Amino acid sequence: MTTRFQIIPAIDMKDHQAVRLKQGLMDQATVYGSVFDFAQKWIGEGATRLHLVDLNGAFEGKPVHFDEISKIVSTYPDVSVQVGGGVRDEETLQKYLETGLSQVILGSVLVKKTELVKEWVQKYPGKIILGVDAKKGMVATEGWAEGSTVKAVDLIAEFKELPVHSVIYTDIAKDGMLQGMSHDQIEQVAAVGLPVIGSGGLASQDDIERLKLIPNVVGVIAGKALYEGLVRV
Repeated sequence: MTTRFQIIPAIDMKDHQAVRLKQGLMDQATVYGSVFDFAQKWIGEGATRLHLVDLNGAFEGKPVHFDEISKIVSTYPDVSVQVGGGVRDEETLQKYLETGLSQVILGSVLVKKTELVKEWVQKYPGKIILGVDAKKGMVATEGWAEGSTVKAVDLIAEFKELPVHSVIYTDIAKDGMLQGMSHDQIEQVAAVGLPVIGSGGLASQDDIERLKLIPNVVGVIAGKALYEGLVRV
C-alpha cells in the first residue's frame, strides 16, 4: 500500500453486472451495467486501484465472476486490483493470485478459520487483505448474512504482527446508504496499527477529509457515492 491516500472505486458484481447493494441485501441491488465498462470508466478517470467483489461468490462460497476479473487484470496490468467474495480455500486463493491481481480479500474464512488464514498470510506476504465486515462492531460473515460473537478489533489484533497487506473495515449498517461513515469505529480499528481502508457509507468529500486525519487509514472504498457523482476518483 502506498502512503498516498487512495480513493478506490468499488465494482460489486452480481449476475455478471456491476451493482450496488443497500446494507448488503442481495434483493436491494441497483444495477449500473457492464463490469468491464465500469472498470474502464474509473481507470479512465484516474483510479490506480480497483476493489472488485464477487457478490454471488460471497453467498455461494466459490468464484462466479472469475472471467470478468481475469479480463480486467490482464487488460490493465498497471492497475492494482483487489478481489473478494467466495474465497474459502487455498486453491481459490492461488487461482486468483495466478491471474496477476494484486491482493485477495478474505472475509468469512477469516472468522471461521482464523488460524488457517494466519498460515496463508505468512505464505503469501503482502497478498492478503483482511475483509472485516461488522454490525455494531461485531464481525459478520457469509455475504453479511450471518452474525458472529467476534469483535472486529479483537480479530484484527490477532494479525498485528503478520505481513497482511491491509484491513478493509466495513460498517454494514452504513453501506450503500449515503449517510456518512462510522469514523469512530474506523479509528478504533486503525488504532490496532495495521493499514486500514475505510468502507461503508461514504457520502461526501468531507468523509474523505476526515478519514485522512486518522492515523493508519490509507484509503477509502468508493461505491454508491462515486456512482452517483457525489465524490470523484
